[in-house]
Amino acid sequence: MKKYGLGVDIGATNLRVTIGSETGEMLAKLIEETDRSRDPTAISRQISRIIRSLCRSLNLNVEEMVGIGIGSIGPLNLKRGGIEQPANIPGVGFIPIVKPLEEEFKLPVVLLNDCVAAVVGEKFYGDGKTVENLIYITISTGIGAGVYVNGNLLLGKDGNAHEIGHIVIDFDGRLICGCGKRGHWEAYCSGRNIPNYVRYLVENNLITGFEKSLPYKLTRGDWSKISAKMIYDSAKQADRFSLEVVKRIGVLNAIGFASVVDVYDPELITVGGSVALHNSELVIPFILQHIGEYSINRVPDIKLTTLKDDIVLHGAVAAAFNPPEVYYKLVK
Repeated sequence: MKKYGLGVDIGATNLRVTIGSETGEMLAKLIEETDRSRDPTAISRQISRIIRSLCRSLNLNVEEMVGIGIGSIGPLNLKRGGIEQPANIPGVGFIPIVKPLEEEFKLPVVLLNDCVAAVVGEKFYGDGKTVENLIYITISTGIGAGVYVNGNLLLGKDGNAHEIGHIVIDFDGRLICGCGKRGHWEAYCSGRNIPNYVRYLVENNLITGFEKSLPYKLTRGDWSKISAKMIYDSAKQADRFSLEVVKRIGVLNAIGFASVVDVYDPELITVGGSVALHNSELVIPFILQHIGEYSINRVPDIKLTTLKDDIVLHGAVAAAFNPPEVYYKLVK
């Protein structure tokens, strides 16, 4: 009997579930808005319902599944098997994921951080197949990573060996990160925080020409309406102000990437996330241009992931078929 794997991507906005083959083919996929109610069991029940719906649509039985792999927003508590006080779902202390699904489907469940799941996907189904030292970096609402060193998936003592978005790139700590700490990479270059960086540059006269810029016209001078998308879209239209902002973000990204290279010494870094995937021509070149100015280690290949928006789902399916040994050591 051919076996299949269930893959789940728990995002703050959307919940995505797929049934995939061991070779990485996705047979079907369903996407819904994540249930953000204060009921701690809401997400596990939503996942269960979608899994059963997918199985019915493909005329498959749960018994034909090898397991359930999950890539999720955090913070995760891997020992407890769930999400611990998620900032994007306020009012919920702990969201159990592993136990409810294991009890209902009688299948092994592997819960990973979404970026860790993504690098697993890159390792099994992407450009990292032949690479032992591999990093996946997402530049999206936040900044995060998944890491392999010498073929070993890194998790750390608490499962947080990948929080690169909180590398300090500004010792003066001029901007506050969403985590409440100062000077973090994510505070300047993530999709959520790029508007804060733009306002900082303008309000402190560190960049000129805002009044003549396309974002100024679009927002009618209301800086609170600036978005990362607006900056990148304007840069694509050769808006001088936006191009200067994008260049500065690129230098800061290069500093973050250089720190990652110096710590983990990868052979390959693949890049994903909405900011990078939708604006690759304004993200990757600046990183490549400036990373050598900050890294002491040999700069690896750096490229956009070919798995695109489905990379977490690919990794979740891969984890269902190939549960990382380090995961079970950590959750004991």
